[in-house]
Amino acid sequence: MTKKISFQGELGAYSHQACIQAKPNYESIPCSTFEAAMEQVRLEEADLAMLPIENSTYGRVSDIHRLLPDSQLHIVGEVFVRVRISLLGVKGAKLSEIKSAVSHSVLLGQCRNFLTNQRIEPIAGADTAGSARYISELDDSSKAALASELAGKIYGLSVLAKDIEDNDNNTTRFLIMSKTPGDQKKIEQGMMTSFVFRVKNIPAALFKAMGGFATNGVNMTKLESYMVDGDFTATQFYADIEGHPDDKNVSLAFEELSFFTSEIKILGSYKADSKRT
Repeated sequence: MTKKISFQGELGAYSHQACIQAKPNYESIPCSTFEAAMEQVRLEEADLAMLPIENSTYGRVSDIHRLLPDSQLHIVGEVFVRVRISLLGVKGAKLSEIKSAVSHSVLLGQCRNFLTNQRIEPIAGADTAGSARYISELDDSSKAALASELAGKIYGLSVLAKDIEDNDNNTTRFLIMSKTPGDQKKIEQGMMTSFVFRVKNIPAALFKAMGGFATNGVNMTKLESYMVDGDFTATQFYADIEGHPDDKNVSLAFEELSFFTSEIKILGSYKADSKRT
């Protein structure tokens, strides 16, 4: 039986591209929301879920940090996808004919220079792949979509211009989620651990909590805060570190962290993506 991996968006979305890149032998299952993609895994309708967590240009993906702690799922991998944006038009359309382009507002902002130089009006759409599908159904040679080449192939559109993003290092990091922790055994190197925590209500609690990672030589690659339950005084932190909880230095860092926190939850330990630098 073919294994399945769920993602938020329509076929041709960058999340779909991430699924193909990381799990080429899996069937990709599109879902309307992040919650629905995770629910597919909880209900065992899918084996894995692919969730975007941050983009090198746009920053963190909203809602993901809020959803992860209570998802009942585990992070079992990560994948970095280079976001290459194409201008897609109907068959026979020419770049010089394009008057407007529709896409998700984030992608429009990431191609601002190209659109300005080509005097193309940006129009906000629901998402990238959905915009490509819309253009294919509209069949108007003066209108185009900003999306992936994969979306162009799926919806029968022509690539009028490719790699039009303003930043040539535009990359999105995705997390692979599973209902079971999977094989989290320590390996020699190249492991990542993601976790969330809340600090105690004492002076300099965050500074003290971070001290154990510094003194034990644990590299923290990401630290972000976000409110919990709409309360300005209830702050939760999400962190990524290099290493595995079984590593001596990581174990000591977590032990020190526990003194200054009211809650720690490890979301997963997994092998770092080969593109991580």
